[in-house]
Amino acid sequence: MRRRFREDKATQAAARLLSLRGGTMSHLKLIKLLYLIERESLTRFGAPFTYDSYVSMPHGPVLSATLDRINERPMYEGGYWDQHITPKRNNEVALRNADNVPTDQLSKAEEALIDEIFRTYGHFNRWDLVALTHKLPEWTDPAGSSLPIDPADILLSEGYTEEDVADMRAEWDEAAYAASLFA
Repeated sequence: MRRRFREDKATQAAARLLSLRGGTMSHLKLIKLLYLIERESLTRFGAPFTYDSYVSMPHGPVLSATLDRINERPMYEGGYWDQHITPKRNNEVALRNADNVPTDQLSKAEEALIDEIFRTYGHFNRWDLVALTHKLPEWTDPAGSSLPIDPADILLSEGYTEEDVADMRAEWDEAAYAASLFA
């Protein structure tokens, strides 16, 4: 059982990054920073940040459902993402209200992780982030399309064992089952 995508956490992480950047950012830079947060959460805490699906795309790995929120505005209009982040315009996204950046779904550790990723990579331009993410071992050139990335590939590349990965998947399945009881 796969845990449900956490649009609230993806939105709040994006809003925090946008706030740290002054309120606006290239959508490509934003999706790369969000991917790096997701990847670091997976390897550091043993659990995904948003439970989004990971895919290799021509400009590197991305979070699939989050990218959909950025690119497919009419489909998600009025949703949680849309309430806090403007539609993409001239390849940029922005906070709707810089004075109201939600964080109620983020733990202190998650907020610190977002801040750390921004401190480390926030000064990179979008094309530097594309180049950086092309070097990640889980990225495969999809030849103009997209290819799924298994979280196990990330974990194994970071030194986790097959047994570690199996244990993590079991924990994720238990969490997904518990979440489904209250959905």
